[in-house]
Amino acid sequence: MRRQLGSRHPIRHLEGARVHPVPFRGPALPRRSLAPRAPRLGALAALLALVGLAACAPQGPRGGYARPSAPLVGGGALAEAPVTRVAVLLPLSGPQGALGPAMLNAATLALFDANLRGVELMPRDTTGSSGGASEAVRSAIADGARVVVGPLTGPETTAAAGQARAAGVPVLAFTNDVEQGGNGVWVTGVTPSQQVRRLLASAQAAGVRRIGLAGPEGAFTRQLANALRNASREAGMAAPVIVTYPAAASRPQVAGQVVSQAGTEAVGLMIIGESGAGARELAAALAAAGIGAPATRIGGPTLWAGDAALAAEPALAGALVPGPDPAARASFEGRYQAAFGDRPPRLAATAYDATAAALRSVRPGDPTTPAAPPVGEVLQGADGAFRLLPNGQVQRALAVYALTPGAEPQPVEPPVLPGAAGS
Repeated sequence: MRRQLGSRHPIRHLEGARVHPVPFRGPALPRRSLAPRAPRLGALAALLALVGLAACAPQGPRGGYARPSAPLVGGGALAEAPVTRVAVLLPLSGPQGALGPAMLNAATLALFDANLRGVELMPRDTTGSSGGASEAVRSAIADGARVVVGPLTGPETTAAAGQARAAGVPVLAFTNDVEQGGNGVWVTGVTPSQQVRRLLASAQAAGVRRIGLAGPEGAFTRQLANALRNASREAGMAAPVIVTYPAAASRPQVAGQVVSQAGTEAVGLMIIGESGAGARELAAALAAAGIGAPATRIGGPTLWAGDAALAAEPALAGALVPGPDPAARASFEGRYQAAFGDRPPRLAATAYDATAAALRSVRPGDPTTPAAPPVGEVLQGADGAFRLLPNGQVQRALAVYALTPGAEPQPVEPPVLPGAAGS
């Protein structure tokens, strides 16, 4: 039998599976490889059916979910026993509703990999809005959640964080907005700071003494700039060249500003803080102004890895991009695709990692003990190793890739987990 999770995520081997609304419980499973073996996938598919189809069940206007009188997994009744509840706040409807089920799949895979008994994931629909996130976290805490995974964006995190902090419930948000971190909230998305610091480490190892940044005005460029200033100072490098500009600015004019600010001192790496056509135009303008290969390497954000058109721009051939541990990501994608039949979207890995950290925060079968996120521990996630810091930030072991015309970005440097707090 073949059933559909959400709109695009097929579930396999569901004979005999019973579907119920959330919460759902992780079954007791043997500790063995997640290689795609039919019995293991059958068990996973049954679990996923319980979660994913429940997440898409009819809901109230704020995404409330009905409680079952007798939770079932895989067709068998479970004895009532104390369980620890982990809320997962996702956009299961609304403009980003297509992304939510895939991220829920990844969260479920994290529970399956952890092989825990006595833990429930409670999906809650945020509708992709601040109001929805506020109601979702209120509902989850009222239903006994000890830790919250999600929500997706910075504004949603702001809306949810206050109630969670008041209740003493930690939040592992998917956002990459570093300003959201702290006081019980961790930012698990790949942040501008993480990206800049990995590129700087690569450049410094190659003997570069000065780095530049050009990006459109806005929060993303501001965070890139702050991270570059701090990281350059900490590394003993020269003060960086930083140029910001309105989104509608002429890219040749921007390139002229970069040349003017750089002066006679060499810039060994130039980071472009935008994507799409703007990045292509600026790279070409910089090259025409004398800032480009071979003297200056171009770098960009992780988003570049998903845009094949960027590599087709001659000025961006070989450009450096930070990204996940290739081996860890390939393993995650293989397990996910074996279970669901689809390749996971990029943000599914963040959902996996945040859920893995949340599961390390709780005591299975103990719903009364407050969650304690594993600050300082090195955890292995879908995108590689990562570490929660006391200030609500996260360190990630990022690799470095090079844009390759006509092909996927190629890894050129292995993942490195920073050792210093704040990296």
